[in-house]
Amino acid sequence: MDGPGPTPAAQTAPDPAREVDALVIGAGQAGLSAAYHLHRRGFAPYTGFVVLDADDAPGGAWAHRSPSLTMATVHGFHDLPDFDLPATDPATPARVAVPGYFAAYEARHALPVVRPVKVLAVRDRPDGRLRVETDSGTWITRALLNATGTWTRPFLPRYPGHFTGRQLHYADYRGPEEFAGQRVLVVGGGASAIQVLSELGAVAATVWVTRTPPVVHQGPFTPEFGREVVAKVEERVRAGLPVRSVVSVTGLGPSVAYRRAEELGVLNRRPMFDRLTEHGVAWGDQESAVDAIIWATGFRAELTHLAPLGLRGPGGGIRMAGTRVADDPRIHLLGYGPSASTVGANRAGRAAVNEVVRLLRERRPEPAAV
Repeated sequence: MDGPGPTPAAQTAPDPAREVDALVIGAGQAGLSAAYHLHRRGFAPYTGFVVLDADDAPGGAWAHRSPSLTMATVHGFHDLPDFDLPATDPATPARVAVPGYFAAYEARHALPVVRPVKVLAVRDRPDGRLRVETDSGTWITRALLNATGTWTRPFLPRYPGHFTGRQLHYADYRGPEEFAGQRVLVVGGGASAIQVLSELGAVAATVWVTRTPPVVHQGPFTPEFGREVVAKVEERVRAGLPVRSVVSVTGLGPSVAYRRAEELGVLNRRPMFDRLTEHGVAWGDQESAVDAIIWATGFRAELTHLAPLGLRGPGGGIRMAGTRVADDPRIHLLGYGPSASTVGANRAGRAAVNEVVRLLRERRPEPAAV
């Protein structure tokens, strides 16, 4: 015989989840920008909005960058709204300066950041709100601003063969010292690869390979050029296509790292190899032996927690309208597509909050009849 069913009290027990009008996931550049604008628009901390961050301390992805990346070699950084980055010694590691700035920003604007909290899944509710499940409880929200970035999803392409030496992704690169005297293969055509080459070139022999020939943007990155870049990236996400890397649109710029790599004579690009070998890589019958391979091959957007919502379309990406998911106005993706830069993240935070305010006004629940 079956045991007794749940008691009436258990059946009607209220959901212990905490409720907010807007919830931000991630406290990097985009998340802090969104939090600032939510606070400025009158959302009350912890009851009107909250920021959930998976890290133990402020800094976002910057806290995990290589110690060798200094503020002098950072590939562009834009201040958060209403608080400039203090004057900083160019030799200061970015993983020190930027997290310190983010921590000061959170405190200055009294932002309700809760950490460490890992978001596990976001699901629909019958009442039209969203259920955000985390490793430390559940939240219910009417609008979601996702700013989880890409750092936790490094991309490693697959190639045939097997290399017995050391391989690592750029996410795990910690500076040139450990490669001194070695022969190192650097894979990738973006700013990360240029940074690695500019550092390794002084202490190691390098081989640089890219899938397509790198394009160097001649001249300054003017506002007009920036708008052209945004338009090209936006066209893809509007169509629901997978996001392309920023450098595939902008080309490489004349950064400090690029000029240093030029001076060291290490920008001798070779086409992508055919296969890995036991001691290196090979192009047809030609093999090149190396001690290590650094894959500076980029990252993918960290959106796995949104999978239960079925946002991806047949094109492989998520169809967007600005920062908003085109098919779900409750959800904004910050740092995705055209907002995947520090200046883009700032603008995206403001734009998303403006849309969230309009959405919540339109969907404000009617007061109960008395």
